[in-house]
Amino acid sequence: MSTLNPVNAPSLEEVVRWSAQEVLEVVSDVSALRQRNAELQRDIESLKEQIDWFRRQVFGSRSEKRIVDADPSQLHLGQFLPVPDQTPAPAERDVPAHKRRAPRSNFSEGAKDESNLFFDKERVPVKVIELANPEIEGPAPDQYEVIGEKVSHRLAQQPGSYVVLKYVRPVIKRKDTQALSCPPAPQGVIDGSRADVSLIAGMLVDKMQWHLPFYRQHQRMSQSGVRVSRGWLTQVTSQAIGLFEPIYEAQLASVRTSRVKAMDETPIKAGRAEPGKLKSCYFWPVYGEHDEVCFPFFETRAHATVEAIPGLEPVPSAVLLSDGYRAYAAYAEKTGIKHAQCWAHCRREFFNAQSAEPVLANEALDRIGKLYKIEEEIRARKLTGESRHLHRFERAKPIVEGSSNGYASQARIKRCCRRTDSYRRLGMRMRIGMRCRCSSSIRMCRLTPITSSAVCVRSPWVARTGCSAVLSSVRGRSESCRA
Repeated sequence: MSTLNPVNAPSLEEVVRWSAQEVLEVVSDVSALRQRNAELQRDIESLKEQIDWFRRQVFGSRSEKRIVDADPSQLHLGQFLPVPDQTPAPAERDVPAHKRRAPRSNFSEGAKDESNLFFDKERVPVKVIELANPEIEGPAPDQYEVIGEKVSHRLAQQPGSYVVLKYVRPVIKRKDTQALSCPPAPQGVIDGSRADVSLIAGMLVDKMQWHLPFYRQHQRMSQSGVRVSRGWLTQVTSQAIGLFEPIYEAQLASVRTSRVKAMDETPIKAGRAEPGKLKSCYFWPVYGEHDEVCFPFFETRAHATVEAIPGLEPVPSAVLLSDGYRAYAAYAEKTGIKHAQCWAHCRREFFNAQSAEPVLANEALDRIGKLYKIEEEIRARKLTGESRHLHRFERAKPIVEGSSNGYASQARIKRCCRRTDSYRRLGMRMRIGMRCRCSSSIRMCRLTPITSSAVCVRSPWVARTGCSAVLSSVRGRSESCRA
């Protein structure tokens, strides 16, 4: 389109003397200007929406909670009650001074029953200290009798301590054969290492669960009198992590055999890209039907990564639950599995579109909110198996089908934010979302690697793999730390 330069408006006499060709050119220019004006108006609206989105990201609230306006026809409580002209002053009266009795219940003194204990007796060790009564030091034992006892509790703390296990093995010499014999040293989880399994488990729990760096653990050891190098801690930890690789491989294989899998990717800084800068890598948490989760690590976010984790040979009628990243859709098209996208990500698109399309966005948010209420009913009634499936089929399916048909028939669909158009894909998302018939609740979230260790100890196939000593020690240490 050629650029039109502004000119002075012609007079009526000049217009009358125009030829037909000049009139057509003017009409064409006016039509081009109107079209250009409409394009500029659309660009301005799009730029305003982008600016509003960036303002919300920088200055606004990140919460996606909807605040629904109250119904104007709804009356307020006490709206028609008479309002007094003046609030009466509260009546006053003199209260005589008195003394109050001290409360009988006191945690420091205890009570006859154990209903008011502030700790779990099965998880917190209790050290019993018996106190002598000074009144019985003079009289003989036959001059008094113990008729009861009173118990009080105090919470104490023992500092973290290290102990050295000294194994003494006798060397025996047979007098008849002159042969020497000595029992072998106990086998450790790491051959030739001075680290006991309890120390390895404690280091892993402190590092992974309580985020205690190795240099602080090294300082704590030095203050306790243990002289080891900081590099030795890193070496022992690396060898201990290698013991979990068979468990990880078995768990990932179990996840691959699940019919319903959930998958996501989360960035992490790992490895040195250049001086003063780390590389951007990714964890790819994948969740299976048996409450198992693995965290494969890859340096890229390429489509091939999605194919490498769940594999190219899925089980029959498999379902993949994920967000809107194109790699998951490409994997579903390549393998023929059903792709169910996350409702939370779908809702976020409509939440961001409220300023651009308030009518359609609010209607979609209301329908998705009804689905969330149905899931709350399922959790409240503790439905499982076929009963849960039947409840979703009867209650949620009509909402999803009505939403998909309604939004598929909308003629005016616009791009509301910087992400993919939500309205164009809503019908597909809602139809595919109802195909997910998972036997366990699956929610996409930002998981951390520590969850993997908590899940793997509950997996049914752990007993068939090695490293039971490390697992039991880590689990015991983790439970004791939670106590």
